Amino acid sequence: MKKILIIEDDSSIAELERDYLEINDFECEIAARGTTGLEKALAENFDLIIIDIMLPGMDGYQVCRELRQRSSVPIIILSAKGEVFDKVLGLELGADDYMIKPFDSKELVARVKAVLRRFHPE
Repeated sequence: MKKILIIEDDSSIAELERDYLEINDFECEIAARGTTGLEKALAENFDLIIIDIMLPGMDGYQVCRELRQRSSVPIIILSAKGEVFDKVLGLELGADDYMIKPFDSKELVARVKAVLRRFHPE
């Protein structure tokens, strides 16, 4: 079972993401702050990390930047910030994919599976 870390400060969105992913046989953990998420991501082994941009403590861009300096774990940014600038910045900082909120549950699961296929071929 693949393990996913969701770094999201809105508990209803985080729980929605977790529910969709767990229905599809993923194990999920949630961190509500950027700093907490970064610490958890570096301390444990996750197969993929989903990061929101607007987080308390440390924004998602900084979390992505810090993770990429120390890890090659796949990252998907899931954010309400949908301007081209935001997407390009996220991808340039090391994210492997970028989704915009509101999101479709089937698309989220499909993108998670696609990124995992590239990083963990079976």
